[in-house]
Amino acid sequence: MKIHEERKGAVTVIKPEGSFAAGDAGQFKTRLVAALTGSMGRFVVDASEIAFIDGEGLEVLVEVADDMGRIGRTLKLCAPSQTLCQVLALTGLNGLFEHHNDVNAGVRSFL
Repeated sequence: MKIHEERKGAVTVIKPEGSFAAGDAGQFKTRLVAALTGSMGRFVVDASEIAFIDGEGLEVLVEVADDMGRIGRTLKLCAPSQTLCQVLALTGLNGLFEHHNDVNAGVRSFL
């Protein structure tokens, strides 16, 4: 999995690309935790290019969402792929995340 990162004003956009599976979960969590501490929680995940996610990938999303919840923040998923939407719906995890149709809407949600 490739992980792209860019700034849009005061918000960091993290965009994983490809399969989000066991081998990539640790690397992705490290990037999310760095974004959480480096941007005071002002980041979004552009989930449009997540082609596949396994149990470890879901576990990372849940752990980071829980960490953010402890400091009064919500993990924001932008433009989630159809695959990710189906997995979140089937596992009942949809409610843990704030969903946005696109990255711009996610960034604007901080205003």
